Amino acid sequence: MLSVAVVGSGPSGVYTAQALLRQSSVPDVRVHVLDRLPAPYGLVRYGVAPDHEKIKSLQNSLRTVLEDERVTFVGNVGVGGPDGLSPARLAELYHAVVYCVGASADRALEVPGEGLPGSYSATRFVSWYSAHPDVGADSFARDALKARSAVVIGVGNVAVDVARVLARGADELRRTDVPRAALGALERSRVREVHIVGRRGPSGARFTTKELRELGALPGARVSVDPAELALDPAYSGAAGPVGAPALPAVVRRNLEVLRGWAAGAGASGGAVVDPSHKAPGGAVRRVRLRFFLRPVELLERDGRVAGVRFARTAPDGTGGIRDTGAYEDIPAGLVLRAVGYRGVELPGLPFDPARGVVPHTAGRVLRNGVPSPGEYVAGWIKRGPTGVIGSNLSCAKETVASLLADAPALALRPAADDPLAVLRSWGLRPVEWGGWLAIERAEAELGRSLGRGPVKIPDWPGLLAAARDENR
Repeated sequence: MLSVAVVGSGPSGVYTAQALLRQSSVPDVRVHVLDRLPAPYGLVRYGVAPDHEKIKSLQNSLRTVLEDERVTFVGNVGVGGPDGLSPARLAELYHAVVYCVGASADRALEVPGEGLPGSYSATRFVSWYSAHPDVGADSFARDALKARSAVVIGVGNVAVDVARVLARGADELRRTDVPRAALGALERSRVREVHIVGRRGPSGARFTTKELRELGALPGARVSVDPAELALDPAYSGAAGPVGAPALPAVVRRNLEVLRGWAAGAGASGGAVVDPSHKAPGGAVRRVRLRFFLRPVELLERDGRVAGVRFARTAPDGTGGIRDTGAYEDIPAGLVLRAVGYRGVELPGLPFDPARGVVPHTAGRVLRNGVPSPGEYVAGWIKRGPTGVIGSNLSCAKETVASLLADAPALALRPAADDPLAVLRSWGLRPVEWGGWLAIERAEAELGRSLGRGPVKIPDWPGLLAAARDENR
């Protein structure tokens, strides 16, 4: 029997387990999917917006893999860090270990004032309304949502997600699994204006057309764009791009069509208004403004908190890049969320390339001092960087598993524990297995029923672990 540990139960980890199950060259394989959290599914549970039910339904296909009799979910077991197992110790238990730990750190803006109260990473905000137990139920409830205006820096899907949640009424989120404290804070939110700002033009935006259109369909919100900013983009205006430049990707063309349609309906004040008759509770209208060609240079301060963002006006440089024009614009805001990308984080005990934020590898084989390390593999963002969509993890996992299977004859000769879970318990760990996760699901369903809602997530470590221990409820 080949015993494999997969570290991480998000899409990349589960797809790795799936690829191991589907192969035929090693008929007898056992897979343990480890996760630091007592709940599986990674970013599908803790990173997908609560109103994106179709994407969240991906949990059903991931669940099928984790319920296979050859797979064991092992939650509440961290790897690396002061409280986690070291890679060397984990390697004592399995013939091979595949690390699918993602890219958990946010890229910083690296501008003055970034650390002011009221300035956060968008990922922290997402984790808060997704009930990640590391963030805490009251993280944004105290004062962050008292701001009237918010600036979201970045023009990718995460930026659109957080802007949509800020602009969406709490009544609409009540049917989702948003935790109780977050829903209450969003219900009391004073945010009435959200600016989504990118340093490049609309053709350089990274959001998908579906996400973009969802902004225009928000009840109680009005979406506006500045036609003058759109017109600066050669791709938007139809002007010829740099000589030899490739054709625009289909998603960019579709995005520009949406923006062009919005701009065509712009009034005298500038900006396309979508559904101006919709009102938020209490009659207030929330506004979402898409801004382009603005580069953040400083977060402004007043009374010890963030009070706005100073942007440098940029423009196309004629070669596909941008240049500063020398002009500046300040946008007042009491809440700033940065959504400018992710970075992998070093896992103590594994080699790491700090420049790229990945573990060095060849076709998924971990390299130590340039040489493949027997039994150590990577897949997902920690392997290739934070690129691609959820489906990109399928081909990534298959490549890594192909390398592992090629090495399998030698790996099977390595020592491995007969019962890794028993060893983990002897080391003082308290793994949460699949039955514990099912108990968490039942507890969240019961919590939702008590609130007159569907399942509601438990947002804290004590609550999750208490529910997991009550497997016989």
